[in-house]
Amino acid sequence: MPSSYLTREGYDRLQKELEYLRTEKRNEVALRLREALEDGELIENAELEAAKNEQSFVEGRIKELEILLSNAQLIEEATNTEIIQVGSRVKVQETGYDPEEYVIVGAAEADPRLGRISNESPLGQALLNKQAGDKVKVEAPGGEFEIEILSVG
Repeated sequence: MPSSYLTREGYDRLQKELEYLRTEKRNEVALRLREALEDGELIENAELEAAKNEQSFVEGRIKELEILLSNAQLIEEATNTEIIQVGSRVKVQETGYDPEEYVIVGAAEADPRLGRISNESPLGQALLNKQAGDKVKVEAPGGEFEIEILSVG
């Protein structure tokens, strides 16, 4: 499996989620399963089915996080402030719109609402290896558009 890029903050957040799922959440689900089994009538026990589904989800997420964290490549804020790379903070502007600021991160911790875009997204891919002053065409699912890179830091 290819490595995934994570900031220290993202790695710590996912590690904390994994620990929560392994301890507290697993125990909660086990308790729900025990209580549902004690309710008797297994044929029509909706609570048992719901608890099994939740257990399956929790175990799947634990496995996903274990794999993600074991293959993680930690990134720091970019040290080269001229060329955009994973970890760079960039300010861009599309003609007719206000400037926007983003941090380029790995897909596992991308959250565009918080200004964190994936290096694998159309915008992230278009920005990589560019620098301030460059105009970049972005081919997105909603159509092509052009942005200007105002600053890299």
